[in-house]
Amino acid sequence: MTFVTRLAALLIVSIALCGSSIAQSRRTQNDSQSRSVILAERQIRDRLNAGTVGLAGGLLEGAPIHFATDIARVVNDGGVIHVFPIVTRGPTENVNDLLYLKGVDAAIINSDSLEEYKSQVPQIQQRITYVLSLFPSELHIFVRPEIRSFSDLAGKKVNFNTQGTAAAYSGPLIFSRLGLDVEKMFIPHPVALEQMKRGEIAGVVFVTSKPVDAFVKGKWEEGFKFLPVEYGSKFEDYYLPSYLDPTDYPNLVAKGERIATIAVPTILAAFNWRLGSDRYRRVARFVDELYSGVDKLKTPGFDPKWKDVNLSTKVPGLERFQAAQEWLDRAGSGKQSGRP
Repeated sequence: MTFVTRLAALLIVSIALCGSSIAQSRRTQNDSQSRSVILAERQIRDRLNAGTVGLAGGLLEGAPIHFATDIARVVNDGGVIHVFPIVTRGPTENVNDLLYLKGVDAAIINSDSLEEYKSQVPQIQQRITYVLSLFPSELHIFVRPEIRSFSDLAGKKVNFNTQGTAAAYSGPLIFSRLGLDVEKMFIPHPVALEQMKRGEIAGVVFVTSKPVDAFVKGKWEEGFKFLPVEYGSKFEDYYLPSYLDPTDYPNLVAKGERIATIAVPTILAAFNWRLGSDRYRRVARFVDELYSGVDKLKTPGFDPKWKDVNLSTKVPGLERFQAAQEWLDRAGSGKQSGRP
């Protein structure tokens, strides 16, 4: 082998070894960078999930999801808790979500729905804790011109919105207490209102916070009206007295008139996680941050109904459910029935 040939072979080997060394160095560097990226992402993931609280709100067009969004805006400001409002079928179905759906720690629910669950769910008082009274959902019984009293509704078609909504649960319950037997329908309210205009349905029942856009913005012929519901002993366990007046519905309620009705209290409740668990600590921080932010929620930029929220408000029927502060201050007794 000539000198030139040997020199060429040596150069080829040197270049190969150098390339291998560079490649190894790059692999080591890339591995180091990959580990750093993975570690950084893990830290972000752990930080975000450490304060995550799922809050069941309601349908997109309803008041509960707007309240849930307001709560998230205020509580998330501190960066300690990350509240995720969840679109659901409404405050009645939210009891199921709070009890059984993964990722749900708190929920906006109607207080009268707890009555049914007391017989279905063992020790529900220990599994759900009352946090805050929010807004009342007024009962609206809207009827055609020929309907002048409840007796005129007997046996006729009345719509209570789709199954799972507040009207579909509370409406028939309230009608039962009134002793009123009607042909119940459970179709979307926009469809029912059109059928009502054509005379195919005698009335519709809404259970939601006033004013309702369908009645404010809708065009109704003379004679369409709300039936009054007087508050009395048959409603004092879970309901509150309320009214509908011209400021709510200027085209349907005459000036100087006030139509009596009742309201279903809407509350914020939390699942009673096992004392000392990670989820318990998250929800405890969430409640603490929420209580601290109630004054902010009453300022412009948030739903005006927050101005009526009072931390000391007593809700009918909830005396047997723990108050939030009692829950937060409770010492470990090992008696909770919460999920781990």
